Amino acid sequence: MDMHDAEILHQLTQDGRMSVNDLSGAVHLSQTPVARRLKKLEDEGVIKGYTALIDEKKLGFTFSVFVSVRLERQIDEELARFEARIEALPEVVDCWLMTGNHDYLLRVVTRDIEEFEKFLVGQLTKLGGISSIESSIPLRCVKSAHARYR
Repeated sequence: MDMHDAEILHQLTQDGRMSVNDLSGAVHLSQTPVARRLKKLEDEGVIKGYTALIDEKKLGFTFSVFVSVRLERQIDEELARFEARIEALPEVVDCWLMTGNHDYLLRVVTRDIEEFEKFLVGQLTKLGGISSIESSIPLRCVKSAHARYR
């Protein structure tokens, strides 16, 4: 990957719907090499796909919470069972298997704190196999880059 590939990725993170024509102008290469580089980045899996970035707040989901979860047992079957259950919960937008004091870090998004409480008490604590749950409420996002490309 060279500086042209990095610039192609940068431009696409700004506008994933950018045409090859516009992309070639932005990276100062003709359309054919840009199209070839773009296809190579896609074929190699560097570009995994294209998607829309959704403003959760405009849809009414204004309350984000980071939830750290520790399981009672950290064996393969318990990890798989927890992950399968999490997949079914739309409130959980991100779930990361972690090292350190907690097994998982979740980003939970709800309309408000009352909806989060219902989710926490009514669903998350009832999944079974959990030894502890710790919630942290973010004040504001300082930086959000969807991927590192440089």
